[in-house]
Amino acid sequence: MIFEKQTINCRGKLLDLSSPIVMGILNITPNSFFDGGRYTNEVEVLQQVERMITEGATIIDIGGMSSKPGSSLISEDEELRRIMPAIEAILCQFPETTISVDTFRAKIASEAVVAGAGLVNDIYAGRFDEKMFETVAKLGVPYIMMHMQGDPKTMQKSPVYEDVTKEILHFFIEKLGQLRALGVKDVILDPGFGFGKTVEHNYHLLNNLHIFRMTELPILAGISRKSMICRVLDVPPAAALNGTTALHMVALQQGARILRVHDVREAMEVIQLWKQLELAKKTDKQ
Repeated sequence: MIFEKQTINCRGKLLDLSSPIVMGILNITPNSFFDGGRYTNEVEVLQQVERMITEGATIIDIGGMSSKPGSSLISEDEELRRIMPAIEAILCQFPETTISVDTFRAKIASEAVVAGAGLVNDIYAGRFDEKMFETVAKLGVPYIMMHMQGDPKTMQKSPVYEDVTKEILHFFIEKLGQLRALGVKDVILDPGFGFGKTVEHNYHLLNNLHIFRMTELPILAGISRKSMICRVLDVPPAAALNGTTALHMVALQQGARILRVHDVREAMEVIQLWKQLELAKKTDKQ
C-alpha cells in the first residue's frame, strides 16, 4: 500500500489531495500553443478566472512565457510585466484564489509569492536558475517540479531515452534529495508530457505513471490538448478536448492527483466519474 502525501500547505492554506483536483491554466502570453493572446487585459483575465473557479478549479496556474516547442526566452522584466498585474487583479477580485506561478526564474517566483501566489511551478526543475531551489525553500511554498529533456527551443529535436519512466524517476529522486536538504517540504511531481518526449515516450510514460507513486508525492498530469493527442488523432489543439478527456481518465487511474487543464468543467466531470468507479471498486471488495 502506497500512502501519498494528502495535503500541501500553500501559505497557511491546506489543499486536500486525498481526492484529485484541477489546476486551471491561465496563459498571459501572445503565443501559447492553444490559448495564446486570449487574455490580454484585466477584464479578459478576470472573466476567465471566474469561469474556471465557478467550474471547480482549485488552483489557477499563471504563466507569462510560452514553453511550446521552439519558443524563445523573454526578459525577466517582460515576464513580470505580464504576470504581476494579473496576480494582483485576481487576488483583489477573488481573494481566496490559490495561485500557482508558472516560472523557472527565482526572482519571478519570489515576487509572485510576495504578491500572493501560493505555489511555484517550474518546468526546468531548478536547472535554469541555480537560485530556484534555495528561493523556494525560503519562500516556504509548494514546488511543482517538472521533467524536461533539453529546453523549449530544442526539446523536440529527436529526444532519446533508454527507459523514459526509469530515467525520469531517477531524475526526480536526485532533485528531491537536493530539495529535502534545503528544507523544502511540499513537492509535486510533473513528468512533463510533451517536454522532450516523442509521442511514444509520452504514452509509455502515461501507462507507467503509477511508478512515480513510490515517491509518496502527489503527481501532476499536464496533458491538456497537447501534441501527444493531436498527432495520434490528426487534429489541431482546438479539436483535442475529447482526446484530452480520455487521457485524463487514464492519468487518474494511474495515480495522478492534479490535472492541469485548459477546460475545467470537462476535467471535473472526469474526476466525478473516476470517483464513481473507485466507489464501485470498494463496493465490489465488500
